[in-house]
Amino acid sequence: MRVLVTRPAAQADSWLTRLRGHGIDAQALPLIEIVDAVDTAPMRDAWTSIAAYRLVIFVSPNAAERFFAQRPTGTSWPQHTQAASPGPGTTSVLQALDVPREAIVEPAVDAAQFDSEALWEQLSPLDWHGARALCVRGDSGRDWLVERLRGAGAQVESLAAYHRAPPVLDANARALLRDALVAPERTLWWFSSSLAIDHLAVLAGPGVEWSRARALVTHPRIAARARALGFRHVDETRPASDEVLKAIVRSIQSVAP
Repeated sequence: MRVLVTRPAAQADSWLTRLRGHGIDAQALPLIEIVDAVDTAPMRDAWTSIAAYRLVIFVSPNAAERFFAQRPTGTSWPQHTQAASPGPGTTSVLQALDVPREAIVEPAVDAAQFDSEALWEQLSPLDWHGARALCVRGDSGRDWLVERLRGAGAQVESLAAYHRAPPVLDANARALLRDALVAPERTLWWFSSSLAIDHLAVLAGPGVEWSRARALVTHPRIAARARALGFRHVDETRPASDEVLKAIVRSIQSVAP
């Protein structure tokens, strides 16, 4: 069985190396393209007043990378500003960008999911009345955490650091998609975003029979979207890297002859 890694290209390479190291036929078929924000001035402006924020939320590794790409030379992370991360992937990027580990708040290690709800469990006990917060994100997505913080009295601003666009498939990607549609029972689609499934539906076109294909997803909302498209075989796992790997191996073994 071939595993198709649908994450954005920049995030797929490390997974391909790891999966192939376990003897898995893993191929990248990015279903989301990360495009720089048209206007980067707001990010540069935010850096000039970064110390005024008590909290800066980074919704993804892409948000952190794009925001820090606009950091003025010589600017360090302010001592009294927390950086909120939804999970280990974003946390690793923030640490690589020299945000002190003690400044990062993230979901508990044993949280059922790494998402806004799990992050809010860590933030909600604190007093946010009158605090300034900044949410660095794409130009679309959920406002759930922003709404929770505002409801708790925080003054929250949102900042678009990138745009999530449908991918433009090259010849190799088109061949991977074609093979997956011809032999769906030999393909495991790994989805880490509902938007990737939306893009897949458009790229594949109407009339595709998805019931014989298998999907691995990292959140119940993604599972619901896969089933709505027509996937009948949908396995769910926590987004922790070791658990994703184990889930991929189980999915492959479950259909091995």
